[in-house]
Amino acid sequence: MKKLTFILKLGFFPLLILILSAFSNINSVEEGVSYLQKSFASHYDLGQESDQIKRYELNVTNNGFCRYKRFYINGKTEYFAFKLSKFKDLDYFGSTETGKLYLHTKGEDVIVQTYRDRGGDVDSMATQIIIPIKNIQPEDLNLIKENLRELSSKF
Repeated sequence: MKKLTFILKLGFFPLLILILSAFSNINSVEEGVSYLQKSFASHYDLGQESDQIKRYELNVTNNGFCRYKRFYINGKTEYFAFKLSKFKDLDYFGSTETGKLYLHTKGEDVIVQTYRDRGGDVDSMATQIIIPIKNIQPEDLNLIKENLRELSSKF
């Protein structure tokens, strides 16, 4: 009987660890997405485009997408989106006060759509999304990059 109890205990603990690690992975994805969403929202610089852009939407979703939508004053809309699993690297050009964040993908993985443009609606693909950023420190950029890399491996 003691031998059976011992064998059951040996099987129970690895199973418990497996179950707990499965739930911790979900939390880390949600935490990473939440961090990116908050970072993009707090550092977005509408002032760089305020004479052209009426409003914008910048979202990182729990199902692994980064979406950026700009609504122009003249009615034109631009939409950019890519799957986080396609993230390759990021670059930042500017100072700690203002600059542009370039999110690069592995290939032409960024969906680009324009609506109500003078040249007509256009669907195309790109290799990067450019986001205007303000008030960002190098440590924040490193954390954004780290979260994007971690999430890209999970989706």
